[in-house]
Amino acid sequence: YPDARAIQRKIIFHAGPTNSGKTYHAIQRFLSAKSGIYCGPLKLLAHEIFQKSNNANVPCDLVTGEERVYANEDARQAPHIACTIEMCSTNTPYEVAVIDEIQMIRDPARGWAWTRALLGLCAEEIHVCGEAAAIDLVTELMYTTGEEVEVRNYERLTSLTVLDYALESLDNLRPGDCIVCFSKNDIYSISRQIEARGLECAVIYGSLPPGTKLEQAKKFNDPDDPCKILVATDAIGMGLNLCIRRIIFNSIVKPTINEKGEKEIDSITTSQALQIAGRAGRYGSSFKQGEVTTMHRDDLIQLKEILSEPVHPVKAAGLHPTPEQIEMFAYHLPDATLSNLIDIFVSLSQVDGLYFVCNIDDFKFLADMIQHIPLNLRSRYVFCTAPLNRKEPFVCTTLLKFARQFSRNEPLTFDWLCQHTKWPLAAPKNIKELVHLEAVHDVFDLYLWLSYRFMDMFPDAVLVRDIQKKLDDIIQVGVSNITKLIRASQSAAAPGTAEVMSEDFPLSRTKRDTRAVSDRHSARSAEALSIAVDVPGERRAKNLKAYRSSTRQEDLKSYGRGSLANRLLREGLLTQEMLRQLESEWQDQHRNGRYGLGSKRDDQDSSKEMEKKKK
Repeated sequence: YPDARAIQRKIIFHAGPTNSGKTYHAIQRFLSAKSGIYCGPLKLLAHEIFQKSNNANVPCDLVTGEERVYANEDARQAPHIACTIEMCSTNTPYEVAVIDEIQMIRDPARGWAWTRALLGLCAEEIHVCGEAAAIDLVTELMYTTGEEVEVRNYERLTSLTVLDYALESLDNLRPGDCIVCFSKNDIYSISRQIEARGLECAVIYGSLPPGTKLEQAKKFNDPDDPCKILVATDAIGMGLNLCIRRIIFNSIVKPTINEKGEKEIDSITTSQALQIAGRAGRYGSSFKQGEVTTMHRDDLIQLKEILSEPVHPVKAAGLHPTPEQIEMFAYHLPDATLSNLIDIFVSLSQVDGLYFVCNIDDFKFLADMIQHIPLNLRSRYVFCTAPLNRKEPFVCTTLLKFARQFSRNEPLTFDWLCQHTKWPLAAPKNIKELVHLEAVHDVFDLYLWLSYRFMDMFPDAVLVRDIQKKLDDIIQVGVSNITKLIRASQSAAAPGTAEVMSEDFPLSRTKRDTRAVSDRHSARSAEALSIAVDVPGERRAKNLKAYRSSTRQEDLKSYGRGSLANRLLREGLLTQEMLRQLESEWQDQHRNGRYGLGSKRDDQDSSKEMEKKKK
C-alpha cells in the first residue's frame, strides 16, 4: 500500500466492551473532520452512520456492495463516506478513517478486509474500534509499518448483571426480554409458544433483509406497540439499536460448520457471549440496567463460567489473494482452472505468525460451479467473489445462469430477472414460502452487486432496487404473521417428518405440550452428546453429566417415539445423504462379517457354503 506508506498515520485504538461508547467517540472525530471514511462489518451499520452524518449536516455518501447513495443530488462525491469494509478505497486520501469491530480481523472468511483497511487506508488518523483482545495484534502490525498505536480504554456505561436464576418457563417473561436462539428451528418454536400465551413478539434472524430487521427492531423498541418480547439469533450482536432489559440464552451451544463443511455443535465463546449479553441495558434506552440469564437452569452455571473467562487475544490477521496475484499465477500456469490456481497459490503461500490465509472454500465452490462457462479470468474472479450463501440452491443456480448469459454477451434485463424469479410474488402462506422469498431477496442483492461491477451487462439496477423494496415489504408481512406460517407448515407436513429450512435445521418437533419449555430437553441432550463426542474437555464432560442427570427421564419418554435415524434427522445431526452412506457402509461391512453381528440367515448361508466346500 504505497499511498499509506507515503504518509505518517496516527493510529488510535478505542477499546472496550459492548455499550461502552468507544464507537461514539470515534464517530464524533469522524464528523468533525474535513473528510472521513467509516468502515463497518454490516450494511445496517454503514446505513446508520450515513443517516447520522447527514442528519448532523455533514454530507456523507453510502457505499455497499449492492448500493451507492449520494448525499449530493448531482451525484458528486461527498467528503465523507460510510461503507461496508470490503468497499473501502485505499487510494483516496482522508483526514479521518474509522474501522469498526476490529476483532473481526481474525474472521476465517472476511478477516482480509480488516487487514486491508488497517494497512492500506490513506488517512491522517485511523480510529480503530473493538475488543481489547485485538490491541496487541494491531500494535504489532503497526510496528511493522513504523506507526505507533495510542490506546484509549472505555468501561461499560451501564451495569450488566448475570442473574442467579434461569427463566425455566416462558410464563416468566417480562417486557423488554430477548430470547437468543442459535437456529431458525428454535426461533420458530419459541415464537409460536410465546404467541400461544397471548403475547406479541418480534423476530430477527440473519437471513432476513435489512429492512425487515429494522422494522422488527422498531416494533420491539416502540413503547406504544404491544410487542414487548424479542426472539432473535446472534444477528442482534451488532448493527441494531435495541431496548433490551434482559437477554435470555435459549441454549449456550451453537451449531457451526467446520473447515471440512461438516456440522459441529460447540459452546459459544466468551467473545460471542459478551457481545450478545452486552446488548441488554443499552445506554440511553429506557432500561438503565442490563440482565442476562439462560432458559434452562443447568445452562446458567456454564454461562457464568464462559462469561468469567478472559477473551482469547486475537493472534493473527486474515489475508486473501488479490486478482492481480491470481492473474500472475495464471500467466505461468495457463492450463490450470481458477480453483486449481487458488489452491496452488495458498499451498505455496508463506505467511509469518501475524497472518493467516482466509478460508477459500466458498470461492472454490463458485469457481468449480462456473468452470465450464467460457469467461476471461478477471470476470471469472469477480463472479467467484460474489457474496452468496452456497447452501441456498436457488441463489447458486441463479449465479450460474447469470454467468452463462454473461458469457454469451447477452445483458441480464429486468424482464429476464422477473421471469426467472416469477415476480410479482405473493405473501407467504407457510415457512417454506417465506424461506424462498428470502432467497429471492438474495438474488436481487446478487444482481445489484454484479450491476456495479458489470454495468452494461446488468443494466436495470434501478428497477431491481424498486422491486426489492416491494419484496422487503412482503417479507415483513410474512414475518409479522410468522406463527400462522409455522402452523400452516406443521399441518401440511406429513406425520413423523420434518421440513428442513435453508440453514439445515429442521422445523420444531411436535410437542406433547407446546407450553412446556422443558420438552426441549430431548434436543439439548442430543446437543450435549454431540459436544462430548466432538470436543473432549472438562467443561463439555461436566455439561454432559448435568444434561444426563436432569433429562434422563424426559429423554426416555420423548425418545421412545420413532427410530434413532428419524430422531437424528429431526435434530439436524444427520442428513439423508449421510444416512444413505451409513446404510451402504453398514451393508458392506456386514457382508464382510466385520461387525460379528450377522443375522440367522447369514449364519445359515455361511454354513451352507462350508458344506459345499467340504463336499
